[in-house]
Amino acid sequence: MEINRAPRRAAAAAVLALALSLPVVTASPAATAPLLPSATATALGAPPSHARAELPRPTGPHTVGRDTLHLVDTDRPDPWVPSAGARQLMVSMYYPARPGTGGPRAPYMTAEEARMLLESRAPDATVPPEALSGVRTWARSGARPVHGRFPLVVLSPGFSLPRATLTGLAEDLASRGYVVALVDHPYENAGTTLPDGQTLPCALCDEVTEDRLPGVAESRAEDVSFVLDRLTGRHPAWRHAHVIDLKRIGMAGHSLGGNAAATAMAADARVRAGVNMDGSFFAPVPDSGLDGRPFLMFGAQGSPLAETWDPAWAHLDGWKRWLTVAGADHGSFTDVPLLGELVGIPDTAPLPFERSTALTRAYVAAFFDLQLKGVPQPLFDGPSPSNPEVSVRLP
Repeated sequence: MEINRAPRRAAAAAVLALALSLPVVTASPAATAPLLPSATATALGAPPSHARAELPRPTGPHTVGRDTLHLVDTDRPDPWVPSAGARQLMVSMYYPARPGTGGPRAPYMTAEEARMLLESRAPDATVPPEALSGVRTWARSGARPVHGRFPLVVLSPGFSLPRATLTGLAEDLASRGYVVALVDHPYENAGTTLPDGQTLPCALCDEVTEDRLPGVAESRAEDVSFVLDRLTGRHPAWRHAHVIDLKRIGMAGHSLGGNAAATAMAADARVRAGVNMDGSFFAPVPDSGLDGRPFLMFGAQGSPLAETWDPAWAHLDGWKRWLTVAGADHGSFTDVPLLGELVGIPDTAPLPFERSTALTRAYVAAFFDLQLKGVPQPLFDGPSPSNPEVSVRLP
């Protein structure tokens, strides 16, 4: 069967422009003033003066804890830098925690990760790296988990973006009763700091082409399977792995990470449900589908990245929904608008950061509540009067 590659070429051009040609951080419009009162759009390099930025408060009933794991796959050389040896991954584990336990708030990212992010994506910015690395989170380092067993959700960030850009979503899911494994894929983002202090650069950022993007999604699926092995095996890498319900595992990702969610599901039956947040399907959904497992496509209305969604939609063979958000842009499903505001990069997305954050948290959590907890979710039955920005396509 002949495949029309034009939509994939257009989508590839769009994702490369978003991830590479433009600064990786984009600001939300002035309507985000409640977050940072003086944050009107300014010229790059002249960011507003404001107090230390803070992520929106998680919406669930639980306090959030965080641990960090360094996982090494000794059976697999790094796919992008073979000379580096075994594939290494950094994973932030978020989980429902007991109030009053743990240390200070977990750091957002390291100063070196922030410096490399600014250097590669906003080289003209004059803010110090600490403006990004110092973003205040809500998770407490090393807190003790609450009693019980919880579904596990793996999160994968967009290409060239560090895992920190999904911190807001990770914290919110944990506050709602999920364990979250937020994965960094080294050499695919601006910088990944290892426990020894070394920060690995992005080896692919200047080399990636359309033909390589399917391989990146497939490599991420291998990363995810290895993470699941290390979290659910007989000798788990995480000290609190006993709180994970091994029969309730899902995955969500942004951009290429969203494509990787479908790819991971196709390769690993342990992943029971998946979400693609505004990502092209460079690695397509198999013609045979996903064995009837549920999948949510959740993106910006009018996004050029959605051109690959029609064939994916046709091959999804389980519960499925296609949601689009009016006024959103590619970064609206992440913390990126807040980072852009700190740097002072204007943005044209009409949807304010606080609103896009609320919608992302609500719909992603509702999907996993439905699919992993069995809680009915009328949000997916059709348009919601309380969320007029979101259009719902039913099968």
